[in-house]
Amino acid sequence: MAEVREIDGLDGLDRFDRKILSVLASDGRISVTDLARRIGLSKSPTQARVKRLEDNGVILGYRALFDPIAMGLDHVAFVEVRLNDTREAALAAFNAAVAKIPQIEQAHMMAAGFDYLLKVRTRDMHDYRRVLGEEISSLPHVAGTSTYVAMQAVKESDIADVI
Repeated sequence: MAEVREIDGLDGLDRFDRKILSVLASDGRISVTDLARRIGLSKSPTQARVKRLEDNGVILGYRALFDPIAMGLDHVAFVEVRLNDTREAALAAFNAAVAKIPQIEQAHMMAAGFDYLLKVRTRDMHDYRRVLGEEISSLPHVAGTSTYVAMQAVKESDIADVI
């Protein structure tokens, strides 16, 4: 069996850990027996590795993935947000409020001419305008926004593609 060691970022993962993550990223419901067979280890060390990856916060959880277009959520907009206050308390208030808006799929603090970039997914432009006007614009410390509407997703990938 390969040596089990503490995980120190992506560099701390050996080839078996990477195989486990790659397989789980594409099939999170795979049995431990099938996972072990796919990565070339027996069941017990595979199970121990998965548990270690979970305990160390590399594997955060398991969930079902949905097709947002099949669910009628095919309008994607990217929103630049400029804040009128960027002290830690203001950033914390903004971050906490963003987390409560389900239509905000991603939020990134930026080193740019604006403070945050949000990925917002809604049913249509009408729904987006409501979310922007009633929710995003009223977030704490928002000074202004600029919207960019996505016409087509050319590439979307998971971390599994990087492993």
